[in-house]
Amino acid sequence: MKIGVVVHGPNIIDSGYALTLINLLGEYGEVSARLGGTMGRTAVIDASLEDIIDISRKLVPSDSLKIFYEDDVDIIFLLNYGKSNVTGQVFGYKVYNHFKEKISDNNIPVIQIERPGEDDGSIIAWNNDWDIVNELSVKLDLAIVTPDEIYDKHIKQDDVGVNQRIVHGVGPGENIMVNSVVIGKTNSNKLTLISKDNHIVDIVGGELKQHGLEKLGEVDLDSAIIKTGLLRHAKVTPRVISQEKPNDFKVTFLDHAGEDVYKFRDSSLVITVGDDTTLISSDILYRFDIPVVGITDGDLDKVVESGFKVKNSIIFEVESGFDDICGQDIKRIMFGDKQFTCDYSDIGEVRDKIIEIINNINCKYKINYIN
Repeated sequence: MKIGVVVHGPNIIDSGYALTLINLLGEYGEVSARLGGTMGRTAVIDASLEDIIDISRKLVPSDSLKIFYEDDVDIIFLLNYGKSNVTGQVFGYKVYNHFKEKISDNNIPVIQIERPGEDDGSIIAWNNDWDIVNELSVKLDLAIVTPDEIYDKHIKQDDVGVNQRIVHGVGPGENIMVNSVVIGKTNSNKLTLISKDNHIVDIVGGELKQHGLEKLGEVDLDSAIIKTGLLRHAKVTPRVISQEKPNDFKVTFLDHAGEDVYKFRDSSLVITVGDDTTLISSDILYRFDIPVVGITDGDLDKVVESGFKVKNSIIFEVESGFDDICGQDIKRIMFGDKQFTCDYSDIGEVRDKIIEIINNINCKYKINYIN
């Protein structure tokens, strides 16, 4: 039997259950595994699982399911470790339905294993009642939950209007991220986002962050990837991968946390704009021993527990609201229409050029050196 496994997010990896489940499923047939999500890729690297879980492409979970469908596997498993049983089950519902929209028929069983090892863990057969579900339920001590139960409890109420989306399993004081952009903070256990003309215009159960909404721009609320709280909960020891450095001093520019940071892994230095973008990207780039020059304004939303930075990285903290302004000028003056430049020989020259640009904008700033 050919088995496809889609691993989602860092928590299922950090818990050790991704590898445990892949080994268990290997008793039933030939297993291939791939992953979706940027922070999950970091967890795979830290756990030295690149040879077991394919992280070569940045894919949303429904596209990972579709690849296995096109590979004509016999069965597909979705492994997830949501913040709660509600968030995990709702996540699975949305992933499975997005997957259905991308395929011509639905003849391959899709089974989700959610929060293994937890009292509220579950196993869900999304498109039939397959015998293997009963067997795995016993082996893993997981409750069997049906798609109808999930729809009736958590989804049905979402259908009151296409311009609003209820976000499940939230708690007060959590960041709200839409497509990797922080757009606000929760102040309740219930959260509803409301959009008009493909722009989020209101929120129930939280406070919007106008600067984040401006960065987000247009969004399809139904298909958007929405997360609350920390992207990765575990406190980990990052694994640094040795790799050959480019012959030229290659400087690249990153101004949005939603971009695929891994495509910058052949850089000598990455310039990042925004507090959260700098935090996330520097944490990932630490694994490849790549320093950053970050342009921030102190408006950090802390979307990961700890953010690692390579020694000799430099963080500019400018006046509030000026990080994007400085970033735009840096991109225009230093890069033009290019994504990277080799006009500088070291990080000191890059720092000096950025100081010159910021001084011309006439805003206050301070420089933090990472030792």
